[in-house]
Amino acid sequence: MTKLLEQAVETVRGLPAEMQDELARVLLQLVGKDQPVIQLSAAEEASFAESLAQADRGEFAAD
Repeated sequence: MTKLLEQAVETVRGLPAEMQDELARVLLQLVGKDQPVIQLSAAEEASFAESLAQADRGEFAAD
């Protein structure tokens, strides 16, 4: 492992677990390792559903 990669890994160790997992997924994708689809939490699913409903109603942010 290069010094730069070691430094990056040490930096990532100090981040919250969710962020560590997201960065790991990105790194694995960059090297060609497909990752499983991310499962949304119930709160994330509800938020996403509400966003889609708002879009369907034409409720978009104003300039």
